[in-house]
Amino acid sequence: MSTIDLFDRALRFRSDGAVTSGERRMAASTDGWQLATFHVETDIDVHADHWEMHPTSDEAVCCVKGTLRLYLRPENTDEPEHVVTLTAGRAFLVPRGRWHRIELDEPCDIMSIGRRDGTRQEPVDR
Repeated sequence: MSTIDLFDRALRFRSDGAVTSGERRMAASTDGWQLATFHVETDIDVHADHWEMHPTSDEAVCCVKGTLRLYLRPENTDEPEHVVTLTAGRAFLVPRGRWHRIELDEPCDIMSIGRRDGTRQEPVDR
């Protein structure tokens, strides 16, 4: 038995009740949920120039330290982006299938919890 560095490894919660640790992956075919924690310094670290969507689950985006802005792409093109500001100790539940992205106000520690299978990304049109 040993401890797990959450900034290096992800925890995977499988449907059979097992919990394992492994490589953090943005898109993976896994049986179950992934908990991943990231220390991020810049917008590049959070792919702020790309929208992301998880088709098989909601995603909990948790700000452990710092301040970030979570953008939800509008469902209709004539609507503005919805912006949620998260500070340390706050979380937001991104609905399954909803395109989202993150921008930082300062370096942050972020935790995400969700299923990664089928994750898609698209560039932001600016």
